[in-house]
Amino acid sequence: RYFLVGSNPAETKYRVLKIDRTEPKDLVIIDDKHVYTQQEVRELLGRLDLGNRTKIGQKGSSGLSRAVSAFGVVGFVRFLEGYYIVLITKRRKMADIGGHAIYKIEDTNMIYIPNDSVRVTHPDEARYLRIFQNVDLSSNFYFSYSYDLSHSLQYNLTVLRMPLETLRTETTQTRQESFDIFEDEGLPTQGGSGVFGVCSKPYEKYVWNGKLLEAVKNTVHRDWLLYIIHGFCGQSKLLIYGRPIYVTLIARRSSKFAGTRFLKRGANCEGDVANEVETEQILYDASVMSFSAGSYSSYVQVRGSVPLYWSQDISTMMPKPPITLDQADPFAHVAALHFDQMLQRFGSPIIILNLVKEREKRKHERILSEELVAAVTYLNQFLPPEHAIIYIPWDMAKYTKSKLCNVLDRLNVIAESVVKKTGFFVNRPDSYCSILRPDEKWNELGGYVVSTGRLQTGVLRTNCVDCLDRTNTAQFMVGKCALAYQLYSLGLIDKPNLQFDTDAVRLFEELYEDHGDTLSLQYGGSQLVHRVKTYRKIAPWTQHSKDIMQTLSRYYSNAFSDADRQDSINLFLGVFKPTEGKPHLWELPTDFYLHHKNTLSLSQTRRSYTYWWTTGVLKHLPLPFDEVTCAENRHKLTVKKFHKYEEEIDIHNEFFRPYELSSFDETFCLAMTNSTRDFMPKNVGIDPSPFTVRKPDETGKSVLGNKSNREETVLQRKTAASAPPPPSEEAVSSSSEDDSGTDKEDEGAVSQRSTPVKVTDTGDNTKITENVVQSTKDVYGVNLSDGPSEDDLTIYARFVQLGQSQHKQDKSSQQFCSKHHLDRVINLIPISSFSQDNIYEVQPPKADRKSIEIFHAHIQAGRGNMQPLGRDDFLMYREYIRNRYL
Repeated sequence: RYFLVGSNPAETKYRVLKIDRTEPKDLVIIDDKHVYTQQEVRELLGRLDLGNRTKIGQKGSSGLSRAVSAFGVVGFVRFLEGYYIVLITKRRKMADIGGHAIYKIEDTNMIYIPNDSVRVTHPDEARYLRIFQNVDLSSNFYFSYSYDLSHSLQYNLTVLRMPLETLRTETTQTRQESFDIFEDEGLPTQGGSGVFGVCSKPYEKYVWNGKLLEAVKNTVHRDWLLYIIHGFCGQSKLLIYGRPIYVTLIARRSSKFAGTRFLKRGANCEGDVANEVETEQILYDASVMSFSAGSYSSYVQVRGSVPLYWSQDISTMMPKPPITLDQADPFAHVAALHFDQMLQRFGSPIIILNLVKEREKRKHERILSEELVAAVTYLNQFLPPEHAIIYIPWDMAKYTKSKLCNVLDRLNVIAESVVKKTGFFVNRPDSYCSILRPDEKWNELGGYVVSTGRLQTGVLRTNCVDCLDRTNTAQFMVGKCALAYQLYSLGLIDKPNLQFDTDAVRLFEELYEDHGDTLSLQYGGSQLVHRVKTYRKIAPWTQHSKDIMQTLSRYYSNAFSDADRQDSINLFLGVFKPTEGKPHLWELPTDFYLHHKNTLSLSQTRRSYTYWWTTGVLKHLPLPFDEVTCAENRHKLTVKKFHKYEEEIDIHNEFFRPYELSSFDETFCLAMTNSTRDFMPKNVGIDPSPFTVRKPDETGKSVLGNKSNREETVLQRKTAASAPPPPSEEAVSSSSEDDSGTDKEDEGAVSQRSTPVKVTDTGDNTKITENVVQSTKDVYGVNLSDGPSEDDLTIYARFVQLGQSQHKQDKSSQQFCSKHHLDRVINLIPISSFSQDNIYEVQPPKADRKSIEIFHAHIQAGRGNMQPLGRDDFLMYREYIRNRYL
């Protein structure tokens, strides 16, 4: 047997799983559901060790040996032989949300469960194992023990605020033991010492190990189930005059219809689209961590392929294969399924920003636009006008080629209108200053206002052909606009506007480019080519020479290695299950039938062509159906009652880990990108605000610059991003998208990374020293004289002598005092005898009666009780008017 022993972070509570190794093909796991203390688990393992030794008293060949230490179970998988267990053996902290740590998987270990004595070998097992391990779990897979990464922050905090009565009824009905997703939060019962913990089911679409946990989901306690997501997670610290604001970017890649660039296009028969990624930007004040007391804000947007049946045939070996529509869909069936999912998760309005080309010499991308317009027009006929899908077509490639148009200015206008329609999430009501001095843009903001803050209703769905370069820039501009509103809502800026070339936007831009690079590597096989700087037309010209190599690199990846990656993803996600007597994965001519279930069996229920949404969705719009308190959603929740002193809900111990030895070098906050350290100019006397516009040469990281050597590349990747480093300088990325191959000379220069570190040589050091050592006039505003005058020095010398004489005391009297008090308590007396009002004894200042009356009148005025004006007040006011105006 294998014994899997799991503990909580403090190592005070333990659970034990028994895994049977005598079954060659079945998985037999026993969970006794008992919580052990440290002493109990040691005794249990000691008894097992003793009982399994071959000879009594023998210590050499112990009956129990440690196989592996791990941080979590990814799941159990079986090919043609027995089951394997996949364990996380290394992790790295990537972000922190309200005290809940988010980790990136750094390394995993697969252990074969059945014993060698019962193993039934199969010749193809090793090949399946190799294909499965092609999915690199150490690149961009994330998990959290106490925070649900598959849901948005808005959903997680909305679930927390469910009415107490609902929780009480659920507690009586639910017998199954559970644990609290938010271990520090809960709802206190009235008059009692209990705390309710709420836990919801994860959102299956964004969970990547759902199939791997399916075998044990119903047999083990839910504390063992660790759900992982795939995508991107990065966090940076924005310091606003010392106040720490954490900017977090989380991207969740859909596990439905997942795959590589040319092999997964459009949508499947269930409405899941290719390259679907939900990006959430979370902003919070890190000085207060609690979800209930802190200030949290988030904004969600989505990217995904055009929701139609379409594909591109890569067998022709063309760099831009022609787009073909595979099936006629006059009633927009697949689009209806897709937008129904979005209405349930995000509410209305759904805004589509379509960036594909509108005008082409040869009809290529325009095929998709025409079909998408027809589908949206058809579906909108049946929706109420106030909840209709909003369609915004914008040919970004055409605008980029134009010398007159500024792409980002136009995108900024679109972003403003989008954020105004959807609103954003914030968990606190509007601050008093914004009520006193409301901004015009703030009053026009959409969303759903509740007593505890604001909710985002609806979402922006951006797409081009690949959903890589153009989409990332558009999402950055919308995110930048939303970031300004988020900062304004938390009372950190006075107007919801952010300028380019400020420390805050540079920090946010670097996060977004790492996010874009990572998603592009996962789907397209190379990093981004067209970045924000390309569209701002400030990218360095040196990148032109690398464009050909990048194009070839992506072409090679798409033509030769994508098929293997697609097989690995299909096997990992359980889309293909190896079965004895059926064709193997590598023998299938296509995986079309695996992803389109309706090709294997006809559906018994046919959806309506007019009422294309799920029942109940329209009733709650604009709110998303998933966040509404109703019977269907309550079944997704599990509630457990805790004692309020239970350590499982003690966030202080959970976050600060007082029982662990920690070093500053390993602390996550030090490794995080910091606006002051990495972006603020190093000159003295510069405005430290991260919202001040800087010149290109006035920053910790230069805006322009080439990356000629390897050391510079290493320096500039000092970020919380998780995109794997490029294999070589030439083959870092390839041609970005379908629009990158045409009219390259008009596209502007291409920048590979956004913010290279400026490495100065010795010739520049003298200039830097001159800038740093500034005159006292520049720093303090006044010129300090060379030294004090003789009179001042004399006064100072006398002051020093007075101080020395105060500390002299007769030693004999001191000895007498010590002898006198020796038989009683030790009595410490001050060396000097001071007058009153010194550091040893301070008297409060005495206020006269008149001052006290004025103060009381001031307090009463604040409460609305005004004092009647006397004769002296009228005379004073008359004098003031005469002097001021006459």
